[in-house]
Amino acid sequence: MLRSKWQRLLRSSEAAGIEAPRVKTPTRTMSDNAGTDLKVTGIDFLKSENCRQHHTDAYNIKNLVVRRGQPFQLQLSLSRELKAADKLSLRFGIGEKPMKIRGTLLSLKPRQDQDLGGWQISIVKNSGKECLLSVTSSPKAPVGKYTLNVKTGTNIYKPENNAIYLLFNPWCEDDVVFLADDAQRKEYVLNDTGIIYVGSAYNIYNRPWNFGQFEEFILDACMYLLDKSDLKLSNRRDPVFVSRAMSALVNANDDNGVLLGNWSGKYSNGTSPMDWIGSVSILQKYYKTKKPVSYGQCWVFAGVLTTVMRCLGIPSRCVSNFNSAHDTEENLRVDVYLNEFGEKLNWMSLDSVWNFHVWNDVWMRRADLPSGFDGWQAIDSTPQEQSQGVFQCGPCPLKAVREGDVYLPFDSKFVYAEVNADKVYWVVKKVNGKDKYIKISTETRGIGVNISTKAVGQDEREDITTQYKYPEGLPMDNVVSKPGVLQETVSKTGLQLEITNKEALYPGNPLELGITVKTSTPGSWTINLAGSCQLQSYTGKIEANLGYVKEIVKLEGKSETQVPLKIEPDTYMKTLSSVEDEVFIRVTAIAEVQGIGDKLTKETTMSFEYPPITVQMPETAKLNEEFSCAFIFKNKLNMPLDNCKLRVEGLGIFKMSTFDQGDVKPGRIMKSEIICTPTRLGEKKIVAKLTSTQIKGISVEKGITITK
Repeated sequence: MLRSKWQRLLRSSEAAGIEAPRVKTPTRTMSDNAGTDLKVTGIDFLKSENCRQHHTDAYNIKNLVVRRGQPFQLQLSLSRELKAADKLSLRFGIGEKPMKIRGTLLSLKPRQDQDLGGWQISIVKNSGKECLLSVTSSPKAPVGKYTLNVKTGTNIYKPENNAIYLLFNPWCEDDVVFLADDAQRKEYVLNDTGIIYVGSAYNIYNRPWNFGQFEEFILDACMYLLDKSDLKLSNRRDPVFVSRAMSALVNANDDNGVLLGNWSGKYSNGTSPMDWIGSVSILQKYYKTKKPVSYGQCWVFAGVLTTVMRCLGIPSRCVSNFNSAHDTEENLRVDVYLNEFGEKLNWMSLDSVWNFHVWNDVWMRRADLPSGFDGWQAIDSTPQEQSQGVFQCGPCPLKAVREGDVYLPFDSKFVYAEVNADKVYWVVKKVNGKDKYIKISTETRGIGVNISTKAVGQDEREDITTQYKYPEGLPMDNVVSKPGVLQETVSKTGLQLEITNKEALYPGNPLELGITVKTSTPGSWTINLAGSCQLQSYTGKIEANLGYVKEIVKLEGKSETQVPLKIEPDTYMKTLSSVEDEVFIRVTAIAEVQGIGDKLTKETTMSFEYPPITVQMPETAKLNEEFSCAFIFKNKLNMPLDNCKLRVEGLGIFKMSTFDQGDVKPGRIMKSEIICTPTRLGEKKIVAKLTSTQIKGISVEKGITITK
């Protein structure tokens, strides 16, 4: 009777996952194994099943990778059957020398209730010498690399590959990075390829980028960065602190972080920022050497930070802001100084307007802020200004930027200025040997336009400007504006300027540009027009003055005329070859109506146009079966391309490869071929980039479906 009662107690306690009360049982002989110590002889981490359920099966690592707040299972092999009276505990340690007193060592016994830290372990099945356990970490657990040991009585079992990687969990409602939409989770967490938008405000083009968060050593590199950040363990629970720390560590300015920024135009002792096509080789090199990688510019910093965030499980996207203000004086104003020909004077202004600037948004709930500031937060790893003594930026809620709540942490005033500053144009003239500053115009709508990110689930540009700011010209309050009055103060003549190109802007050809001057009100108008053409880098730095026109234009009533501005190739080709950055064509026009004082400034930046790379490969291929991929480029330009290099990469298909093609003369066709063996199923992308002395990057990407 006593034995059967004991058996019932044991069965019910095992089912409930709790220790049964101790009951005196009849004395057993040694053959009953009662006196032998319980030992663990092996652990199966059930990697394929756990990783599939945790959306971590793509990580190229031997260890178990799981997300917090979600159960995973472990199969223990034991020296004998687990009894109710046996003491069994799983010990999870994080950091060096884990200790209970520091909170870096958790010792968890199977039970129904959660422990104080919110972790839970229960017995799923206990049969013979096998015991299946279910472990659920807290949705607030510190993210990082945990070691697992199993203690039975006085015995401690340390399995091989006993490191378990615990990540943020956008699939778990109790995790602050929870993202409800599955298509968004696939895009912002699981997509390992993407597009970064560059160019200029009205000439946007895409730059393919391989994030590669699942590639070999990338997760370890991110764990190394977490350790290097010196975040307190309690702060490693919180994506606010983690994303801020990573925005500092992806640049190398304060802490020997990942990437050294360089905007000098000279990159001979490193890799030009234009040459990268993804984050993988950067992070792998950094993890191997533990030294900063040379060199990065904003889109490279943003690409690497996206990789780090997605790898750790925080939803992230690359964001491109066009006409991005860098307001050094925090006065929400950018001053642009021009000479009387309309040429921008670099040396006069501390502020700058970048053609584009790329940063990141990360998704999280903000428990540290008043309610209403959850969702997308801007972070930026490009070193521009120090924040709390370190080159870091964010997370700053997009809602704070939109509503003008610039007092909120972190760095909301700086981000607000990037998308909202006013642009004031000044002409500097010599009067009696001294510089005289004449204010020409103030542009209130030119900064922060066409803010762009890759659309969810498709290779299209999504305009997210309205997430950052109210539509320009619409009052934030219900104040009724008076457009009629506004129009009169702007212009008595209806003066307008347009800048266009008559022919495609191919390097090696003349740049045939035109400035159109228009008036729209009755009267005879005499207009002083000055127009200039310069080469500038994307940060607004002038690399060369190419030429200008100065004319007096006479117009009657509603009429227009076009003034041509033609630049011969010899004028710009030397600069194009000597600067190792991509350069843009900047055209500025100043018009002033005589006798009235109507003044107007118009500027635009245009990109050179290039022949395309074509990719020849099948639309589908079989897993582990070879196929060939060919890259073809015909030089349709009127100039040779020197020192051509083709860089190609296909995640899950082939590693980064470089083809040195030498010089490619006009009309010549260049062909490179690579034999690929895909190792991963699904939709994959192949990215290629061609660089030369004269052109700094022609990119292409092409998709392929890998099937069984």
